[in-house]
Amino acid sequence: MRSLLTRLALLDQRIFKWVNGRLHHRVASIVVYYLTHLGGATFTITTTVLVSWLAPAPWNSAALHSLVALAVSHVPVAIAKKLYPRVRPHLALPETNTFRNPLVDHSFPSGHTTAIFSVTMPIMILIPWTAAFLIPVALIVGTSRMYLGLHYPSDVLAGAVIGSLTAWLTVALWP
Repeated sequence: MRSLLTRLALLDQRIFKWVNGRLHHRVASIVVYYLTHLGGATFTITTTVLVSWLAPAPWNSAALHSLVALAVSHVPVAIAKKLYPRVRPHLALPETNTFRNPLVDHSFPSGHTTAIFSVTMPIMILIPWTAAFLIPVALIVGTSRMYLGLHYPSDVLAGAVIGSLTAWLTVALWP
């Protein structure tokens, strides 16, 4: 079992180094820096609140589902960050590329990835044709977290699973 965990940790680092190192480009870094904020608290909360208030049906209902999923999804994220205080890759791996004031709190799981998946999944479930552009947006945010040196692939995967599961449960249990 220990051997398997060691191999998984090495794979995690190898994928991280490929995304963070090989894909780096000066112009892409600026674009990715701004795209990553699509999963940030300011954008996700503001957008879901405004759409739930101002948009017509079915958008307002989908946004309300997203807002609930967003709020609920951060409970397991907060618990996981306390139980598993993983050091961010840019602090653990000296050769990591970073961009403008990288975060220094715990890395596991990715809160931005959790947020974008918890917001986009209810919309994709309730308005299926939106998946064509929301899946790429969610994947870009998740990848951006590795690109910017803030999360390992396993952090991003855990965030995507938590966000997606919370979103699915929110839609499934909605009265």
